[in-house]
Amino acid sequence: WLDSLPRQFDTPIHWSNTKERDEWLQYQHMSESVDRQEKSWRALYQQLQACTTASSMTWEDFLWGCECARSRAFSGGYTGAPFNPLIYAFTLVLVTGYVGLNLGTLEQAANGAALVFCAAVLRDFVVPKFFRVKKYVICPVIDMCNHKSLGTSANVAYEFFADAYSLSATQAASSGEEIFISYGSRSNDQLMQYYGFVETDNPNDVYIMPPLREWDIASLEKACGGPFAPGRLGKLERAGLLGKAKDEPLGVIDEDGLESAGNPRGGVVLTRAVGIDPALIQALRALVSSDSEWEASGEAVGNFAAEVSTENERRARLAARTAIELELAAKATSLEEDKELLKRSESS
Repeated sequence: WLDSLPRQFDTPIHWSNTKERDEWLQYQHMSESVDRQEKSWRALYQQLQACTTASSMTWEDFLWGCECARSRAFSGGYTGAPFNPLIYAFTLVLVTGYVGLNLGTLEQAANGAALVFCAAVLRDFVVPKFFRVKKYVICPVIDMCNHKSLGTSANVAYEFFADAYSLSATQAASSGEEIFISYGSRSNDQLMQYYGFVETDNPNDVYIMPPLREWDIASLEKACGGPFAPGRLGKLERAGLLGKAKDEPLGVIDEDGLESAGNPRGGVVLTRAVGIDPALIQALRALVSSDSEWEASGEAVGNFAAEVSTENERRARLAARTAIELELAAKATSLEEDKELLKRSESS
């Protein structure tokens, strides 16, 4: 199994420097995410180097190990200790002896057995779920399965009573046919950063634009036909809708212990399933609102969660469309060129 592991990876963390990542990715959010990933992993490496037993480990070896673990391990809710029938057999012996020796009634013995059963359920299921405890596992052979968001041909499950992992086919497969499982609802950002590939038409895909504070407000005002009322951006700032500046501390730790999870700077989220983040539309409604609409809302951004007028909605969505068009125009390559590059990489 060890010999079957990849000897090298081509994920963005291996791209030589931040400038190269920026040029190849053309995606500010992901470039920043990979930078935070590298910073966090290097900090872990330095901690490990402080141990005498690991002082000879190179950064390349450490990175290879992290990549193997991060790309091949899978996780799930921790279910406590594996099923142990001896506990229940011993409980049955105690109940039998308790009743047989006339030490108490059958009802008392049954209450004791029920207490043991409830304690086992509490330990193995309730407490781990309440504290959201996760367990990470690398399971040889199963870890060789590749990912598909749609059209998987097998499922992976932990069999509690057997204390083992199973890979079960969900459809017939011929000899030599590849088996696909799902790694979860992964966006192309996550697939590229940690696995080194992307999916065409990924249903879970997202795009995270820079935070609203970094948008070209002058261009939005021009598109909407005039300047926005003074003070609106300040209100959005106080409502936490402008996102964080680049120099602000993030303080966000993801499940891997990295300051790189999700969207720590509060960038504007576009999803394939929903489209524009409703919170952005709410912010833009407040930003483009007229004085009368602003007064009618009680000067509260929260009152723009729903459409306030046809004209306000048109201006808000025009501002969003303009910002998206500016984001696309800033790319070094066009969407058509990117699709062609992706098609060539998939066929090679």
